[in-house]
Amino acid sequence: MNLDNLQTDPLATVADYYSQCLPEKAAEFAKHVGANGFADRSLGKHIPHRRTKLGRAIRDKLTKIGIYKSNGRETLRGYVTEPIEHDGRVVAIRGHKLDPHASGPDVIVVGRLPETNAVVPEKPAHDEDLAIEDGQIVFRRENRRYRVRGLEKNASTTTLKVAIMASRDGLVHLDSLDLVKARSRNSFIKAVAIELYVDEDIVKRDIGKLLLSLETLQAERIEQLKAPKVVKLTDHEEAEALELLRSPNLLERIADDLDKIGIVGEKTNKLAGYIAAVSRKLDTPLAIVIQSSSSAGKTSLMDAVLSMVPDEDLLRLTNLSPQSLYYLDSIKHKILAVSEDEGVSQSAYALKLLQSEGKLRHAVVSREGGRMETQHYEVEGPVSMFLTTTALDLDEELMNRCLVLSVDESRQQTKAIHRRQQLAQTAAGKQASEQADKIRKLHQNAQRLLKPVEIVNPFADKLTFPNDRTRMRRDFAKYLSLIKAITLLHQYQRTKVTRDDIALANKLAAEILGRSEFRFTRRDVREALGWSQFQVHTHLNKLVELEYVLVHCGSGGRRHVYELLFDGQCEGKSLAGLVDVSQL
Repeated sequence: MNLDNLQTDPLATVADYYSQCLPEKAAEFAKHVGANGFADRSLGKHIPHRRTKLGRAIRDKLTKIGIYKSNGRETLRGYVTEPIEHDGRVVAIRGHKLDPHASGPDVIVVGRLPETNAVVPEKPAHDEDLAIEDGQIVFRRENRRYRVRGLEKNASTTTLKVAIMASRDGLVHLDSLDLVKARSRNSFIKAVAIELYVDEDIVKRDIGKLLLSLETLQAERIEQLKAPKVVKLTDHEEAEALELLRSPNLLERIADDLDKIGIVGEKTNKLAGYIAAVSRKLDTPLAIVIQSSSSAGKTSLMDAVLSMVPDEDLLRLTNLSPQSLYYLDSIKHKILAVSEDEGVSQSAYALKLLQSEGKLRHAVVSREGGRMETQHYEVEGPVSMFLTTTALDLDEELMNRCLVLSVDESRQQTKAIHRRQQLAQTAAGKQASEQADKIRKLHQNAQRLLKPVEIVNPFADKLTFPNDRTRMRRDFAKYLSLIKAITLLHQYQRTKVTRDDIALANKLAAEILGRSEFRFTRRDVREALGWSQFQVHTHLNKLVELEYVLVHCGSGGRRHVYELLFDGQCEGKSLAGLVDVSQL
């Protein structure tokens, strides 16, 4: 072999050498595929050793054009070869696998195209394929098959935990691993190579291609999950929803519809809850805490309000671990609803941050490839929250970030609920239930049409608010968001705040924010006034009926705790500082 020719025209020189090595037993196969040579692994014997300068230069050049692999082996070893010419020059060599049972692709092409100086791509085997079959991923490389399960369980691009079954000619190896982790991946490659009697380099290439394909599939799936779900309304549904949103008595219709779907009384709470649900589309959404004794109806109230919200905008949970919120997908402009004390108390800190900052950031340390690395997670908001609790001493920092709704626990309300429960058993009740489903769908469609538009408040600089306590700083922010949410609900009628919007916000704020922080028990009244138990019981029940006092049930139902209620209209009461709308 002429070493000078090997340096000036290596592909032609190697192709000519391979043509001199074709054995008789391979001649018929070579003729069938159009080949005229054979790579018998003897090329290296005619090249100086790598320890010499000339040997290194030649071998590096052959490696660069693909004749040699980086590990020093011939790429086409065991293949019959044919030169590929372009403009009278050999620009590549194609190899055809002689032994169909040997490892490696059926066809390999090595070389460079002179006009682009680009490596000639390897011709893929005819049976190379990646497909989804019966809910599982199947990846084929010649006679090797890889079945992948569990990709859908990965919710983050930082993990790729799957179960892979590799098989070839009746040989099988099955294992579960995280393909993102190099150590696990390398162990799997070695095990497959041993079990399937395949060259480790071949398996490594297979798994590399499979990893790239799975990462692409996973990224696409995660993007689809994160993408907002779009529900297409029919022309009739859109017309009905727009008719509701453009109704001059929209708020009255909302209150009436909430009553029709089964919630008795609670007019203020129902309306405040509905407006808070709409506020999710604001940059500063409202949060709701519904507080009552057990079985008083706090969950029913929340369910009624949230049944008007489209499913794609709602995430309902019954419990949260202390760290679980940090690993949620984006909940931007959605509603996060959590029921019962345990679900709220364990994640109070994260809920506070999510409400005040509009997002959560979390860093954790994990071992990756034998070293410790920090991974960052971020949950994007803002989000509107709905929480229910029986606790009287829920985290104060969380409570003062929310509008606290107290369920009516009076005897009159209980009687009204009983009447509604009786009606539900009648034919009229069955018909009302069917009508309730239509009402819910109407409101869900109407809320789908609401957009996060810019709200202008021309009266902002004229608004007033109590300032005698530091908690009023947060209450004022909630008051302003309440006004914006009312206007947002009327966006198909206007985008500027009106006096009516402020009047409604004043009424709701007085009843919700204007409650006294002072609470007392029956024993406190007996000791302060010297009354008998009968007198305390009689007069407190009367005050509850007149809605001057709100009753809360203590822990375990062993005692009752009472709270003074103010309407915010008289001097000296909690929200006496609200602006008089008639003066605007």
